[in-house]
Amino acid sequence: MKKLTKTTFSWRRITESRLLFPIVALSLILLFDFVFIPGFFNIEVRNGNLHGSLVDILRNGSTVMILAIGMTLVIATGGVDLSVGATMAIAASVAGILMNPSALKNEVFFVTDPTYTFQPLWVVISVALLVSVLCGFWNGVLVSYMRIQPMVATLILMISGRGIAQLITNGLRVQITYKPYAYIGQGWIILPFSLYIVAFVFALTWLITRKTAIGMFIESVGINFRSSFFSGINEQKLKLMVYTFCGFCAGIAGLVASSNIRTSDANNIGLMTELDAILAVVIGGTSMSGGRFSLLASMIGALVMQAITQSMYAFGVPAFALQAIKAIVVILVILLYSEQVRGWVRGIGAPQKEVKS
Repeated sequence: MKKLTKTTFSWRRITESRLLFPIVALSLILLFDFVFIPGFFNIEVRNGNLHGSLVDILRNGSTVMILAIGMTLVIATGGVDLSVGATMAIAASVAGILMNPSALKNEVFFVTDPTYTFQPLWVVISVALLVSVLCGFWNGVLVSYMRIQPMVATLILMISGRGIAQLITNGLRVQITYKPYAYIGQGWIILPFSLYIVAFVFALTWLITRKTAIGMFIESVGINFRSSFFSGINEQKLKLMVYTFCGFCAGIAGLVASSNIRTSDANNIGLMTELDAILAVVIGGTSMSGGRFSLLASMIGALVMQAITQSMYAFGVPAFALQAIKAIVVILVILLYSEQVRGWVRGIGAPQKEVKS
């Protein structure tokens, strides 16, 4: 009887881990920054808080990380949500109009009082998240009960969502001066406050998907939804749940983004972020056809996307060229996750001879 050596077994476990390629990609980007961008790793302490390029990657990538959490569950079921960027804009517009409703009267009431808000903060956040949940619920109904292809179903809200956001704000960019709301995206407690929001959403999602059977049900539906149905899993309700949760994550990301820039810009908030979120999940090793997923790997994938953006800005690359850089990343990701490359990596640690027992 033959058995594999312990070294081979360990190497196979490493290469089959979904964390391997995202960590390698992030390490290569940071190595590039270390060599070619002086001072990129410098960390400063200002007023008891940490500042630096590495902290900026975490802070600026918080919205994509939140989106990637919800997107991971959607893609794991074999679907996709193209409307998360539009949902962000809708949530931000609702929050903005609740704090400064002057736009509804076709006028802009400029305020400088940091304590001014028309509705209390808990109402602003609750209503904005409720609207985003309804957006996700709408997508879930179309996909799970109407049996519309996920790309087509979510494309409807992707196209119309920004128009809805414009209607909410009457086509105006609503100024947000309320300081407690701005703290969501601009506050610091040693690290940016938005990172604590990311950590909370991640921990909550991880507990739900890994400490209950829900995660296994999601993967089962993504692998084969027909077999899951005959196994007693309600595939329709499960998909409805994950799309609704994805809308909830998009709403949180919209609040973080709008509080960071202190305005509800329906045209630009969340623009193209759905592509970053999808690519982050793919970098994290979740197949677009559904199945096994890793929330942590998706988070690292989101950091990879933000690290690329941050590095290109630090290197002097103009903003309009970033899409071309991301296109190159897509090509590399496709190559890295091909079976040929994976087989070659696994073969590196394979022994020349097998040990006989």
